[in-house]
Amino acid sequence: MAEGAEVSDAIAVERTLAGDRDAYRVLVERHSRMVYRMAYRMTGDAHEAEEVVQEAFVRGFQKLRQFAGQANFGTWVYRIAANYAIDRMRQRKAEEARVATPSKPKEESLEVDPMSQVRDLAPSPERLAESGQLGERMRAALETLSAAERTAIVMRHWDGCGIEEIAAVLKSNSNATKNTVFRAVQKLRRALEPFLEGKARAMGTEG
Repeated sequence: MAEGAEVSDAIAVERTLAGDRDAYRVLVERHSRMVYRMAYRMTGDAHEAEEVVQEAFVRGFQKLRQFAGQANFGTWVYRIAANYAIDRMRQRKAEEARVATPSKPKEESLEVDPMSQVRDLAPSPERLAESGQLGERMRAALETLSAAERTAIVMRHWDGCGIEEIAAVLKSNSNATKNTVFRAVQKLRRALEPFLEGKARAMGTEG
């Protein structure tokens, strides 16, 4: 399907339903990166995020006739992935609660939102260290959130999703979803405040 870049999602869906598997590959290649970013932010683990992506597109393929072009395909498969990620997070927390032992620290910290970072062409070792520290603080802070809170904060503040879209994923109503987003923001602020205040004090003493 050499013309994949020019094929719309709707046409790719139609061709997939007609038996053209290459057409579904176009959809996977087009939307997998977006789904992976969301899954990684929610799970905090690269391997789990890859499994979420794979499962989301498998489920998407299996349920494609239910989709039938009634929504944006990217949004649809994003919701499938978000729901599966929520299930995985809840299952993981349940398993951790059963063994009642501290979870092993992850080898890689959750990525910091790149839009909030100043991109230097040649960042200093100090700036790189600070970025790593902030990323680790953010990962730890996100771990304190419930699955619903983590989903809400990722969808709202990283991916820019609307309240109605988040509510659909959480199977909740708009008011409850707004409260979930608010709680998540407040928890993250409280968790990150000591670190950010410490950096502000350090900057105030420079020079």
